[in-house]
Amino acid sequence: MLFRAALLAALMGLALGFTPGASLRARTRRAPTAAMAMKTGVFYSTTTGNTETVAGYINAAAPNAEEAMDISEVDDLSGYDSIIVGAPTWHTGADKERSGTAWDEWLYDVLPGLGFSGKVAIFGVGDSLSYADNYVDAAGELYDCFTGAGATHVGSVSTDGYQHVDSKAVRGGSFVGMMFDEDNEYDKSEERAGAWVAQLKGEGMAL
Repeated sequence: MLFRAALLAALMGLALGFTPGASLRARTRRAPTAAMAMKTGVFYSTTTGNTETVAGYINAAAPNAEEAMDISEVDDLSGYDSIIVGAPTWHTGADKERSGTAWDEWLYDVLPGLGFSGKVAIFGVGDSLSYADNYVDAAGELYDCFTGAGATHVGSVSTDGYQHVDSKAVRGGSFVGMMFDEDNEYDKSEERAGAWVAQLKGEGMAL
């Protein structure tokens, strides 16, 4: 009798998908791991420190984003679903390499080998009074290079309220992202950062 009972129990276990000796466990769906979670990076480069300051304002408004990093320290974007990138402008009116920072080399020597198919949001830092004809030109270069590498652009912002004359960062009548002027409008920077982060959340960024 004991042998027949053991044999019957073993056969029932096999029918349910269990091996002999295995404990009976409820089948549950595995919870998402940290590696599966959406991740947003913030990257910048700077000459005077203004762009780093603005990146800090963005981080403060976006607690779920990674802490901002200088782009010179980055050689892999594969762990990010979305990124926020920012640059100052070296006001030369140049067609390329407009920031005077590590971006000038990185965009052309590193990014093409990486590619990026996630979302990209762009911010620029410039002087809208002293360099009104080339305000935040480098932000337009970030846009061209990242979208050319396969990224989906989000975060366009109206040009209303800015004092510039011309900019290579305008597409379709709007800036390609949020623009900052730490020289003349530093008192607006934190508010602009907060409003932009709220906009980016609405456009699907995990911030």
